[in-house]
Amino acid sequence: MAGGPRGRRLNPPRRQRRLHPVTTKPPLTESLALPRRLALLLPLAALPGCNGSAQAQRGLPDFADLAESVLPAVVSIQVTSREESEPRRPADRRRGRGEHLVQGAGSGFIIEPSGIIVTNGHVVGNATRVVVTTQDGAEYPARVMGVDELTDLALVKITAPAPLAAVSLGHSAQMRVGQWVMAAGNPFGLGGSVTAGIVSARGRDIGAGPFDDFIQTDAPINPGNSGGPLFNMAGEVIGINTAIYSPSGASAGIGFAVPSDLARPVIEALIRGGRVERGWLGVSVGDAEEQGRGRRGAVIMGVERNSPAARAGLRQGDLVTALNGEAVATSRALVRGVAVLPPGETVRLTLLRGGRQQEIAVQIGRRPGEG
Repeated sequence: MAGGPRGRRLNPPRRQRRLHPVTTKPPLTESLALPRRLALLLPLAALPGCNGSAQAQRGLPDFADLAESVLPAVVSIQVTSREESEPRRPADRRRGRGEHLVQGAGSGFIIEPSGIIVTNGHVVGNATRVVVTTQDGAEYPARVMGVDELTDLALVKITAPAPLAAVSLGHSAQMRVGQWVMAAGNPFGLGGSVTAGIVSARGRDIGAGPFDDFIQTDAPINPGNSGGPLFNMAGEVIGINTAIYSPSGASAGIGFAVPSDLARPVIEALIRGGRVERGWLGVSVGDAEEQGRGRRGAVIMGVERNSPAARAGLRQGDLVTALNGEAVATSRALVRGVAVLPPGETVRLTLLRGGRQQEIAVQIGRRPGEG
């Protein structure tokens, strides 16, 4: 979006946060504020063609049993966070910036009966106070167990007097374009709500970060749905709702969810230790085809000083074609392949240098800022 439209992510606090620019991508809605008042909504019966018998005649699925079974594990999250405010008048500038409290709301789902809840990092990342409301109306103070900014995932923990209803993660890789899904959450702060649609695309790169691999759905997702689950028809969570495309700030029929297969190792790492450690080479890379090389792979565009790549002898212009014998077709594939490796592990990179193939051993480092 450098020079193009900007995007936004579903975020309950009022102040809006920008994503990094992305070229040739539609605008995404980030940091959507909960409205101060709700627009007048027409009752469903007033809309033409909206009646149950017509739906049944068309052979569309009935989501009632699914909703009843999973909603007890879906929660609403209320957050209080501190944000800096700019001085209102030039004379106030000598007093410096002030702080004010911002109220927001998001969604989440219980992944462990002990009270561990999955949500988005941008929902609770800056929160000074978090309160979780379960489907039966009970409220619990919550503590943030950990946040992973690169996937925008977070865990919070509540303590309840008895085991809580929980849902499990499914396998997002098994989802096909056109299959039915159901989103659940806390849109506009209204509490437990569900919407239905289909998987409209997979593997979407929306420019949010290096691990973009979003499920796209036309199930209506709105501000406050951040962190809520996207279910398959078996009641398994196959995505965590994170962002929408929206010129208006409300649902335009294109929503994005973090796939469960990407979320699973992040959630497990946050449960174990409250943080995610990722492997790191210390290179900037580009796609070979974009560089006109006529080969598939990741072109080394730059090497950081004193990085694992520099110590191993990688050079600008090297074309990486495989990682531990597994083909590397794109720069994104190399970044992801290295990121899932534990720091300290030695890997084998296959590359082309000056038209000749060779292999280089590299000891993976720890991604800066992660431990």
